[in-house]
Amino acid sequence: MASSSHRRRPRPEPDFQWRPVRGPLLAVAAVAAVALVVTLIVAFRPGDTSGDGQDRAVSDAGAVTSATPTVPDSASPTSPKPSATASTPAAGKRTTPPASATPSTTATPAATRRATSGTARTPSPAAGRIRPGTTYDGVATSYDVGNGDGACSFGPTSDVMTAAMNTADYETAKACGAYVSVRAANGKSITVRITNECPAPCTVGQLDLSQQAFAKLAPLSAGRIAITWSLLSPATSDTVSIRYKTGSTQYWCGIQAIGHRNPLARLEVRTGGGWLALTRTEYNYFLSEQGTGCGAELRLTDIYGEQLVVPALAVRADVVQRTGVQFARH
Repeated sequence: MASSSHRRRPRPEPDFQWRPVRGPLLAVAAVAAVALVVTLIVAFRPGDTSGDGQDRAVSDAGAVTSATPTVPDSASPTSPKPSATASTPAAGKRTTPPASATPSTTATPAATRRATSGTARTPSPAAGRIRPGTTYDGVATSYDVGNGDGACSFGPTSDVMTAAMNTADYETAKACGAYVSVRAANGKSITVRITNECPAPCTVGQLDLSQQAFAKLAPLSAGRIAITWSLLSPATSDTVSIRYKTGSTQYWCGIQAIGHRNPLARLEVRTGGGWLALTRTEYNYFLSEQGTGCGAELRLTDIYGEQLVVPALAVRADVVQRTGVQFARH
């Protein structure tokens, strides 16, 4: 038997006599019990999202996290594409426009140029400022060509249907040898070959025609007329020729291609390590300052990307040597 010290002491009796009223209390208790049961059923009903306690959940680490699932930044492969007419983005989706929607920062061509509409032309991977399938706006003036020689260093010629290209479009002799169709506002047109450069005050798009060529478009007294012009790849029975510059030897040489149908983009020489591209000068020779490749095989590339291989030729200064090859017509 436990000692008296471990007995629970009885509570002191209250001053007033308490008598429970059983009837009303039982009724109240019953109503409360029913209300509690209803509340529990509603609270734990599946799919119920009401109440503050349903909006937040506690993670395993004890941190409070959103109960709403996170939407990934990119849609799954099976997700439908958003409608183009949607006025607002879907919840959780990024609203940054795709890169293709960003305005282009590419510089627009000069105002003197416009693309020619019509059928697509052959791509020109090596073209410079003068591109096939493009029509250029400009002006035409005239000059006395003398013996026909010019900055392209082709030498004297009896061909008077020639022109000098403005410095910008001359592009360090890349325009040399190009055939150009020129049309005046009155509908008359001619074909000329670029043999010279027209420095300032000639402007972008300007052609300085031989007097004979200009006279086929308008009277020489007109002085200056509006024109459009475009590159040609003409029919020709001529083949490409090679000429070594005066003073060329096996230790230093300048090499020039003549009679090419299409503008020449690159000239390379064969070396022990492969093909070496030579630097082009404004007077239309490709220089080998150390003599590398002088007298070796040559590889010519036009603005369309076509390549011609020329067998090794002797270094014979200022002598035109025929090759028997020609670029394709476009």
